[in-house]
Amino acid sequence: MIFLAPFSKLALQSSLRKVSTTSVSLVYLTPMLCAEPLKKKKKLDPQIIKQREDRRKKKLEKQIRRLEKNARQLKPIEELEAPLTLLDEKEERTRKFSTLRDEEIETRALLNKKWAKYKHHEKLLDFQNIDRLIQSQNRALEELRKESEELYQEAILKDITLLPVNVKGPVETPPIKNYVSPDGDYINEANKWD
Repeated sequence: MIFLAPFSKLALQSSLRKVSTTSVSLVYLTPMLCAEPLKKKKKLDPQIIKQREDRRKKKLEKQIRRLEKNARQLKPIEELEAPLTLLDEKEERTRKFSTLRDEEIETRALLNKKWAKYKHHEKLLDFQNIDRLIQSQNRALEELRKESEELYQEAILKDITLLPVNVKGPVETPPIKNYVSPDGDYINEANKWD
């Protein structure tokens, strides 16, 4: 069948009349055939239909069971998995610790307690020293204020020369004219887990 879209019905009818077998450009038009003969319905045994449905049901149940079983498993992280060589050498690498005597356990516990007390005492002394220094500084500033307000104001100013920090350079980098930023390519090399 040939379908000629630009022609109207009238043009087709007129062209059909003028079609001759002697012409070089022949146009053959055939009617559209959309129908086909009906297939005979096969009568199936109800028992066969039931067997097929049962098989389909069992298959679905099996897939559901498999999914439920695998749902509890987490996706493995390759970076956290130990290499097989280390697993083979596990017995060689494990350290054999001798069992400690009761006396040794007691002396270690006493040492830990003494160390904790010492560090606590050291921390308290540091806090006391800092408090003492701040109080003496405040007393000195109060005495200075009583003597002269101008000297007090100069004393509480921050001295920038105490910290020798020199920073040079622009605060922001100016943009480069006519710069075309490259398109970055991202290649995901991680394993995909279903």
